[in-house]
Amino acid sequence: MENHLSGSCLCGAVSYTVSAEPTLAVHCACVACRKSSGTSHSTHVPMAADAVKISGELKSYETQADSGNRILHHFCPNCSSSIYNSNADISGMMFLRASSLDNPDAISPSVLVYASRAPKWASCGEGLAVFDEMPPTKAADMIKESQNA
Repeated sequence: MENHLSGSCLCGAVSYTVSAEPTLAVHCACVACRKSSGTSHSTHVPMAADAVKISGELKSYETQADSGNRILHHFCPNCSSSIYNSNADISGMMFLRASSLDNPDAISPSVLVYASRAPKWASCGEGLAVFDEMPPTKAADMIKESQNA
């Protein structure tokens, strides 16, 4: 069964559709993800950029991730909803923010990274592969492995 994703911002000015099936969903509790989400972590769905069609205008800002990578956060300029992130070191990929999905149950996270940075009260890693930092298999390799599974 195909499981194509769609999503939008809170005000509806930005929306997207995805023409491929998700193969991976990851919780991240790094400082940038915690602060940009307003809670204990962010959940990302890596997708090939050419599989995602976005309608509407986005703004973006750049931060440095705990890994040292440069991350661009893309969001609606009207309501500030996060839509996706991109990583300067992983070209051709978009990391959709699961909070923007029309159907968040369409994905199922399997990994938690940067668990050491999660607040003690957060329970976002139960039943998942949990890594205190980024696992030895870097993000790009995890994505490739999930697409070949």
